[in-house]
Parts: sequence; C-alpha cells; structure tokens
Amino acid sequence: MMKVQGVLWILLGLLLWPESETASSLPLVMDSIIQALAELEQKVPVTEASGTAPARILSANHVSPHNSLHQYLLRKAPSHNMTESEPHSLSPELQTLISEVAQHDVRDGQEYGVVLAPDGSTVAVKPLLIGLEAGLQGHDCLATPCDARDTTTNVAAIWPGLMDASTKASTDGGATSPNEKAKTPTTVDRLLALILAGDLGLTFLHGSQTQSSPGLGTEGCWDQLSAPRVFTLLDPKASRLTMAFLNGALDGALLGDHLSRVSRPRPPLSHLLREYYGDGVAGDPKFRSNFRRQNGATLTSAPTLAQQVWEALVQLQRLEPKQPQLQNMTQEELAQVASLATKEFTETFLGCPAILPRCRWGAAPYRGNPTPLRLPLGFLYVHHTYVPAPPCTTFQRCAANMRSMQRFHQDVRHWDDIGYSFVVGSDGYVYEGRGWHWVGAHTRGHNSRGFGVAFVGNYTGSLPSDSALKTVRDVLPSCAIRLGHLLPDYKVLGHRQLVHSDCPGNALFNLLRTWPHFTAAEN
Repeated sequence: MMKVQGVLWILLGLLLWPESETASSLPLVMDSIIQALAELEQKVPVTEASGTAPARILSANHVSPHNSLHQYLLRKAPSHNMTESEPHSLSPELQTLISEVAQHDVRDGQEYGVVLAPDGSTVAVKPLLIGLEAGLQGHDCLATPCDARDTTTNVAAIWPGLMDASTKASTDGGATSPNEKAKTPTTVDRLLALILAGDLGLTFLHGSQTQSSPGLGTEGCWDQLSAPRVFTLLDPKASRLTMAFLNGALDGALLGDHLSRVSRPRPPLSHLLREYYGDGVAGDPKFRSNFRRQNGATLTSAPTLAQQVWEALVQLQRLEPKQPQLQNMTQEELAQVASLATKEFTETFLGCPAILPRCRWGAAPYRGNPTPLRLPLGFLYVHHTYVPAPPCTTFQRCAANMRSMQRFHQDVRHWDDIGYSFVVGSDGYVYEGRGWHWVGAHTRGHNSRGFGVAFVGNYTGSLPSDSALKTVRDVLPSCAIRLGHLLPDYKVLGHRQLVHSDCPGNALFNLLRTWPHFTAAEN
C-alpha cells in the first residue's frame, strides 16, 4: 500500500476529533486544505492506512439519509491494518480548520464546509475528499465494470450505483429502470453515483412533494476575498445542492477518476490538488478546476446518471425505513424524480456556463436605480473590450480587469455600472456585469433589446480561445433560452452593426458572421 492513501486517511480521520470552540484563524481557502495535506505528507509513515475513512467521517457526526447512503457504499471497502491518527498530526490551526469543513451544511442563509479556490470558485470539501478516497480505494472495480450481480456484497465496486436494476425488478414486482438507454457507467459516472446521486434524488424528491423548485446551484458571496471566513448564499432558501456542493462533487469525481487510472506510485495529493486548482494536472491547462463542467459533461450521460439516481432512491427506501417521503413512493414515481433531477443537473449545471457573481470579482455598488429588462430578449450583442487588450487567463487577472473596466465606466464615462451584461474571460468563466435582469450600457439605443456580452481582449487581428468562443456561441445562449431570458430565435449582431465602432474587432467579427444566429441587420 502506498503513502498517498494513508495521508488522506489521516486527514479524514482528523475530522473525527471534536470541533474546536473557536474558529480557525486561517482563511477558508483551498490552499489551506492543500497545506494540511502537505503537512501530513511530511509526517505519515510509508505504510498506508485503511481507505475506510469516509464511512468513519460520515458516522462520526449527525446522521442523515444523505450520509447513510455513503456509509452503505463504503462500509465494505477493503480493510487493512491501520494506525489511528494522533490528534496532533496537524498544527492546531489546521486541525481547527479541518474540523470547520468536516460537514457540508446549509442553514440560515449561510453555507458551511466550503472554501474559496484559486480559480474563484467555491468548493465543498466533503464531496471532494470522498471522491479522492473512492478513487484511491476502488482502483480495480472503478477502472473496469465489476459483476452487477455482486453489488450487494461487493461494495468496493462502487458501481453502477447501488444495486442491479434487473434483480430489483424481479424481486419488487416488475419495477423498471427509468432509462433503458443507459450505458455501462464510466468511472466518473460511478463516482458521481457515490458522491451525488443520493443528494440529488432526495433534493428533487422533496421539491416534487412541496411543488417548489429545489434551488439547484445557488451561488453566494464571501465576507471578503483576501481572507474569507463567512459564505452567504444569494438565495436564502437554497437547497443543499449549492454551486459549491456541485463543484466539490464534480471535482471529487474527476480527480477520483484520475487517481483510479494513474500509475503507481501515485503523486502526493497536495501536489495533485495544487495542479488541479492551478495551471492544470500534469501541465494540461484543460484538466483544471476552471473547466470542471466541460470535462464532466463529456464524461457522463444523462440516461446513465438518471439510472443511478433512481437506484440510490430505491436503496434509500431500504436504508431509511422511517423516512415517509421515501416509503410512500412507488419505484415508478422515484424513476420520474430521478429523471427530473438528472435533467436539471445536466442542463442547469453541466449545460450552463459557470458565471461568477459580481461579489466574486469585487464589484463596486451600482450607482442609482437599475432599470429592469422585459424578458425574454431577442438579441445578443457581441463586443470585445479592446482595453484590456490581452486575454485574461486567470481569475486574479480577469477579476482585476473587471474592476478596472467598472471604474472606467463609472468614473470616466459616468455610467451607473459596468456597461456589459456579461464578460467572458479566457480562464473558463463568465463574469456577471449587469446580469440577466438589468438594462446595460453596452449598445447605445439598443440596451433594452438585447444582452451585451464582451470578450476580454483586443480581437482586431486574433481570435478568443476556443472555449470562450463556444461559451458565447453555444453554451450561454442555450442556457439563457432554457431560463426564459432569451428567445429561441434570437439574433446575434456585432457592436459595429449598430454603433459607429470597430468593435468587436475585424477578426472576431468575420468569425461572428459564420455563426448560426448571426444576422446582417437588426429588424
């Protein structure tokens, strides 16, 4: 056995120690989690400990239906001789920090167990660590499908979810899978089944019974970006499936998949996370947290995920006999919930761009009273910023560019706010300007008729990155249509078509003319 899994076990084991009554003085950032791993990697013995830490973590704190499912999947993981971690394996500050992020929770409008990552996203630590642990302990069965008939006894398989659908159908009166087109799960599918399926199913089960939206993917704001401590959700009625939780679950699945495939000896976990939340794993700029949605969308399928959400709900009926919301549902009804939950996850999260809210890039307050848009709109106006001229490839640079543009628009042009509806960086993110609901100042005389979207950079003689182009051409509009913000037959125009300007630059405008929704003139 190898050192890397022992490090993770000790880190997770530290979460069992009683929480400190005082908050850690360390900021709630991913770098602090990486620091904890690096410190342990200097102290852990060469022989690894067991990979059963997630089950211990989940049982050490308050028990919930979400946790019982994780326990069921991980309790039969291969057991090894293990040495209990000492409470002083980490410095006191890091011990307190780790206890703070031990459990993910949403209450009173705030979210707990989350940290700010270097890419500007917020990540729930618990699903991330569970994904890492599953990838380490489930190498054999995660890499190749195990016998589905053995899923009730071979939990180390962690696939295709919780049980074999055909066996369940024969024993429970002919219930059928919600997705006959589901394919053999990929490693990412199996990891998402472990990390996400139960939470996703239960959240939408509750929503179906209350006839209310579960609030999937709610964002939030940190009290400060330099040393974040408190994370307040933008929607006080948000479900547990916040943006931070979904980010952590997807990061856990992608990194767990990587760990299940990488050759031994595996790299130190601190090194892996530093790369993933930095410039990219093994130098691959596309395999990093900025592009988690794009990577997840190409590695999973809605039918397969729906199958696993359904299986999770059915298994939870067995594990949680006192849960009336589960016991009163037929398997066909659970299948409908699973299909809806998966559709929302794949379309609302994986199918939409990651939009960092204004508070994340440090926006100054709006000056005056914003004018609401009358949605849906029929136009998408494309710009380039020209200044700043270089594309921004990191959150730090893109956020600084946003603040600079806002200062120019407010202090020099005397506008109420940054003019654009949205700004697209080359770092994989969209930055909220005026947003979906407020009239902008991007295309004089036409601001109330369309959204103004700008690429950071000067594209007179060059083009934005492929990922940025795809975001504006395909992903952002399709998401806006689904949300009811943009008409399905919307038209795309370059800024120069409506205002005397060279914007969005000759190279970009020539490409724009080849886009499906481009129109020669507004009508």
